[in-house]
This record gives sequence, C-alpha cells and structure tokens, in this order.
Amino acid sequence: MLKTKDFISYQGTLAEKLLEQVEYPWQALPLINQFILDLGPTLPKSEYKQIKDDVWIHQTAIIAESALLNGPLIIGPNNEIRHSAFIRGNVIVGDSCVVGNSTELKNSILVSHVEAPHFNYVGDSILAPYSHLGAGAITSNIKADRKNIILNYRNQQIETGLKKFGAIIGDHVEVGCNAVLNPGVMIGKNSIIYPLSMVRGVIESQKIYKNENEIVDLK
Repeated sequence: MLKTKDFISYQGTLAEKLLEQVEYPWQALPLINQFILDLGPTLPKSEYKQIKDDVWIHQTAIIAESALLNGPLIIGPNNEIRHSAFIRGNVIVGDSCVVGNSTELKNSILVSHVEAPHFNYVGDSILAPYSHLGAGAITSNIKADRKNIILNYRNQQIETGLKKFGAIIGDHVEVGCNAVLNPGVMIGKNSIIYPLSMVRGVIESQKIYKNENEIVDLK
C-alpha cells in the first residue's frame, strides 16, 4: 500500500524514469538532484531553453518576471509560475502545473497538472497528477528533534532514513486551505483533507480527513 505505484501515476511524465526505479516514493527524494543534472542536458533544444546553470525551461511555460528560479530545475510544458514564486532548487515541475503567488518549492516533484497556487510551501515532497493545495497549505519536512522520519503504518514502524521528508500526495488529492502536513505524511489517491487540518501519518485512498479522530470513507 505504500509503494510508489499505489500513490502516483507517473507514466509519460518528466519524472517517469526516476519514479519507476524506486519501490517507495520517499526513496526518490535524495535522487532528484542528480536526476535533473543528468536529464537536463538531454532535453530537446528545440523545446527547452537553458536560462542559467542547471535550469531548463520549456518554451511554453509562462514565468512571471518576479519569480526566482534556482537550479537544478526543470520546468516542463504548459506550466505557469506566478508572481513571487520561489523555487530553491532540486525541483521538477512536470507539465500543466501552477506554482502560485509566494509559493516556495524545494527538493520536490510536481508530476503533472498539480496546483500549488497561493502561499504554499512544498519541501522534500512529491505531488502526484491533479493534486491541489488550498491557499496556505504547507508540507512540514523536518521534525523538531531533527531525527530521522519513521512512518507508522498498520502497527509497523518503517524507517525512511531521511531527516527531511515532507509529503507524498497521491493522484487527485485535495488539501484544504491552511492545512499542515507533518513530516512524512502520505495521502492516498482521491482523498480529501479538510481545511485547517494538522495531518500525521498515512491517510489511505478514498478518504475524507476531518481530524485525527474522524477519517471517513469518500462516498
């Protein structure tokens, strides 16, 4: 249930060759940097422009002048990077995504058709196709004690080996405004997170998360 294929549809996307090689999605996070450095120079020069060191932008992407883009970074086709977006590096923005006003991205993958449009922080995370973050929703990516992140799932403790791990957000997930996803959160496909939620652990697919004591089936 925690395997990459259970959360993310990645076939035919820029991140396909990265995601297909990892059994669990968090295993891709330490590999993003080198994957971009290897892939960037191979992208078709008729479609992508290298605007500075280790930054490749598709010719159809719309980039606001006020956006700050640091590499390694690939921004694919039909994306919109809006006013004052801050991309810190080690980021893949696949295709048809929105990175909005004052949204910050770091060491993350937006696979395709992802919307992070208003005041979002996405760090050490993977957002699957058609997932959406409401205004102010953030992924918290490091514990207060700075220890490695351990997933608790079905009475098992799974060591990720990572000190920084934000969230894995599955296909068609809706995250409400000002929700906080604690380090190591995984949200299954088609689930809905209520606004103002503080989410921990693994939320399975087809669920509505109202609070930690009220998680119901999506009807």
